[in-house]
Amino acid sequence: MIDLHAHVVLESTLGAAGPYGPELDDGDEGAGRLPCYRVGGYTLTGVRYRNSPFMDLGLRIEMMDALGIALQVLSPNPLTYFAHIEPQWAVAFCQRHNDEMAALVAQAPGRLGGFAQLPMQDPQAAAVELRRAVVELGLVAPYIGTDLGVPLDDPSLDAIYATCVELDVPLFIHPAPDGIDSPRRDERLARFDGDLWLGFLYEETLAVSTLVLGGVLDRHPKLDVCVSHGGGATAWLAERLEHAARTRPWSPEWVGESVGEWAGVADAIPQRLRRLWWDAHVGGPRALRSLIDAFGTDHLVAGTNLAGWDQSGDPAHGDAELAAIFDTNARRLLRLEAV
Repeated sequence: MIDLHAHVVLESTLGAAGPYGPELDDGDEGAGRLPCYRVGGYTLTGVRYRNSPFMDLGLRIEMMDALGIALQVLSPNPLTYFAHIEPQWAVAFCQRHNDEMAALVAQAPGRLGGFAQLPMQDPQAAAVELRRAVVELGLVAPYIGTDLGVPLDDPSLDAIYATCVELDVPLFIHPAPDGIDSPRRDERLARFDGDLWLGFLYEETLAVSTLVLGGVLDRHPKLDVCVSHGGGATAWLAERLEHAARTRPWSPEWVGESVGEWAGVADAIPQRLRRLWWDAHVGGPRALRSLIDAFGTDHLVAGTNLAGWDQSGDPAHGDAELAAIFDTNARRLLRLEAV
């Protein structure tokens, strides 16, 4: 199995963002002090990173072997996107992160790949770092958040999308919990860990809507984009999205198109949605079935969130044929073989 949803925490990146950390406290079980991980003004409590597969390569490989994972592409910790801090700290952190990611991957050739982190608040610097990460470091693709300070269809981001196409690499999108390096928008999400499941779903659905309605896929017809967790609620809302585009009064300020041209956008929505790729780590077989019913299987790839709170041991839920499809798709998406 090829696993495309597995986060990593890199020891040598601790403190690389200066005043924003990250900082790791292992806690003290005997004293009743839980481990915590601080990023800026945000603290994640109760997740053990050190001496776990998140930070211990040996433990990761053992777990991969137990789950039948042949290749795992490691992605940044969503807590450390740093998309809203001063650009100089973001650039420094991303460079350190990508250097260390490449070094880690080199310790397990054939078993690991790595995604690159980018300083998205500075698109030109992000494009430069993307080129360095892919060409010089051998990382497979960029991995970005959903909340970048500007919408995903903002023209300033076209330089990054164009660089992906030039380098012939896909783009992976995964949200961060709300309120890490910018003010929390909705305090209700702080209850019940809602930012990790409901907040992610909202962010992913909004990201898909922005890519589809904002014209990104039309401006970059060769761009491949994979969205985490099946694109949030997109499978449920695809028909409603199309209906809204046909019936609501649209503002030309949203997409740079006149209201009279909007009917054509509605017609294009199904095709645009099928251009996207979907992480099949969606929570269970019923959710996966709805995703397949909506978009088919030819753009689905497997993910486990290895060692995470919602780890999935078998993304295909016992369906051997689907598991084979996942791997074929992952090879196409990562350009691992000619098709």
